[in-house]
Amino acid sequence: MKHLITTLFLVTTPVAQAGEIWISNEKDDTISVIDVETLEVTRTIPTGERPRGITFSKDYSRLYICASDSDTVQVMDPASGEILHDLPSGEDPEQFVLHPDDRHLYIANEDDAVTTVVDIETRHAVAQINVGIEPEGMAVSPDGATVITTSETTNMAHWIDTESQQIYANSLVDSRPRHAEFTHDGSKLWVSSEIGGTISVFETEGQAEIAKIGFEVQGVHPDRVQPVGFEFTEDGSTAFVALGPSNHVAVVNTNTYEVKDYILVGRRVWHMAFSPDKTLLFTTNGVSGDVTVIDVARREAVKSIKVGRFPWGAATRP
Repeated sequence: MKHLITTLFLVTTPVAQAGEIWISNEKDDTISVIDVETLEVTRTIPTGERPRGITFSKDYSRLYICASDSDTVQVMDPASGEILHDLPSGEDPEQFVLHPDDRHLYIANEDDAVTTVVDIETRHAVAQINVGIEPEGMAVSPDGATVITTSETTNMAHWIDTESQQIYANSLVDSRPRHAEFTHDGSKLWVSSEIGGTISVFETEGQAEIAKIGFEVQGVHPDRVQPVGFEFTEDGSTAFVALGPSNHVAVVNTNTYEVKDYILVGRRVWHMAFSPDKTLLFTTNGVSGDVTVIDVARREAVKSIKVGRFPWGAATRP
């Protein structure tokens, strides 16, 4: 009887889907698709010129691609790999963020010093917001009320009201801000400064700076410790921070802002994405042309996967 019950349980229990990690290769004009279960590249898909930021729609039926040198955002069917159409992104789109309404893309246009807002359904730009020089990083609050654009040369994070499409505050950060993320509860904003070598943490209410995180990697010159992309764990207790040409990822306690560990990865680590079950973290290593797989619980690199030249962006598809 016990054997029968076990057998029925195994038959009726749904099998978890491993999922995929999609990687943009900016020098090859391609996307590499990694199967999370086998940790192998299963597809290589051509894109426009210099793909960088990538993100999926809420239902994962569409992939949006910042094709920077093509001056467009491409919309791809991930099932077929077909480019369905382009969106009017403005010049040199580098990063973007999809609003929680699943309809509006906020796009950083590096050459124009603007943030372009595109309605995905009508395929029209509905606003262009003047920001600082060389905008790149983009973030949206969980409630959708605020979008952040970081400007690399102006050294600012710009707080944009998504109802009025106007900047309502500016926060000074250290040199060359590259990436921004709100915490899961929306109460704080983190901004990485590549040349400054720090992450600034702000309260969302009032925009006061409450912490600044620095990094020291043993045996690595401070000039090579350059924080860029970062991701928070599902419970929000830990942040993994890509440290660029230091070839390390930092592990940060988000409550104390202490750096708890450093993980050696590939050369010039840019961005990262978690597997759907959050047990693995995949980092894009631009110079070495590979992706490092990190076991999140053990904080160890477990595999290197060769992809295209200069992998940059990463996105998860369940």
